[in-house]
Amino acid sequence: MVKIQPASHRKEKVLRAEECCEIAVDAVARHITLPINGSLKPRTIIQSLVGMSTNNLSIHSITHIVERIPCETSVRYHLSKLDLESLQTVQSKILSYSQNTILKPGKSYHFAVDFTNDPYYGTIVESNHDYVIKSRQKESTTTFYSYISLSIITTGHRLTLAVFPVKCGVQKTEYLKRFLAIIRDLDLHITILCLDRGFYSHDVFAFLQTENVPHIVPVRNYGKVLGRVLTGNRARYAQYIMQGTGNPIGLNLAIDVHYLKGKNSKAGNVNLGYVVHGISWNPRRVYNVYKKRFAIESSYRMRNIVKAKTSSKSVTFRYLLTIISFLLKNVWVALQRVYFSLPQRGPISVNEDLFRFDLFRILIWDVIRNTLKIVALFPGRHRLP
Repeated sequence: MVKIQPASHRKEKVLRAEECCEIAVDAVARHITLPINGSLKPRTIIQSLVGMSTNNLSIHSITHIVERIPCETSVRYHLSKLDLESLQTVQSKILSYSQNTILKPGKSYHFAVDFTNDPYYGTIVESNHDYVIKSRQKESTTTFYSYISLSIITTGHRLTLAVFPVKCGVQKTEYLKRFLAIIRDLDLHITILCLDRGFYSHDVFAFLQTENVPHIVPVRNYGKVLGRVLTGNRARYAQYIMQGTGNPIGLNLAIDVHYLKGKNSKAGNVNLGYVVHGISWNPRRVYNVYKKRFAIESSYRMRNIVKAKTSSKSVTFRYLLTIISFLLKNVWVALQRVYFSLPQRGPISVNEDLFRFDLFRILIWDVIRNTLKIVALFPGRHRLP
């Protein structure tokens, strides 16, 4: 239980561990169906998955830690009933379960889309062949399960609204179409969409311009023509024609100039170019707004803290664990907003030190271990406290 010191104009609020756990479990249980015959309840399996995530456990580990879940084989059997396509259909509903406490329909926000890769050390088989990608070596492997996510990067509203597994051969524009549909379904509007250099392509720009989506994408500096455009001493706008498989497309470039002033023993300046559309900001503002995109990287770091361990080849099971990891981060953000916002005029400000993410994880695990019961050290005589 965490008590919040009351201000003179509001009542004391009490955040209980049970609430932290129930929000996360309920978000999954309401949208995922596991047909089970017998006394085992689907909610028990979902509780165990949430507990696995908060403690970085595997199915093998948690079935040997708590009593009130079946054996590992049984858990895997019931989870194998999940369908990847159905999971992709409901994932946004799971992740946006508590978004009403933060987001307001009809309002505009800053969005970002990015990729994150989970290392995979197993073999590539027919069932996962389309979802295992090759990339630069990281954590002693070059094979990964990759996920693409849509996040809000507006300060104080940093939620992950959707995440999809990356499938080989699927164009980036297809994922962008899905994300735009989700934003429309939530009745939200786009102030700006920030994309990384991986989206710098003719197809992406043609699609975003056709959909009239305001966006910022950093320039990939290659070629003599673009090199000359990105040479100068003052912030400015410039026009550039990009060739592609279709018709050439005109790009509007915002170029911000930063002087190195001896930093890292370098002199002169560097031109930072961004492809922009649907905005008329000065280049320095474009640069400052795009910097907020790196908030999505902190979301990935937090998500990795609550990522359950698995060596499974199942694309669906890994995807479910990914959804839960992003959900836990969302629930924490929502609870911070509700219980730990500072009483002041103007924009809502949250004191994050009052409710750290690690404390949130501990509270959930405390409920899970009491609900599912820690195993006895010596059956029939002693039990862990």
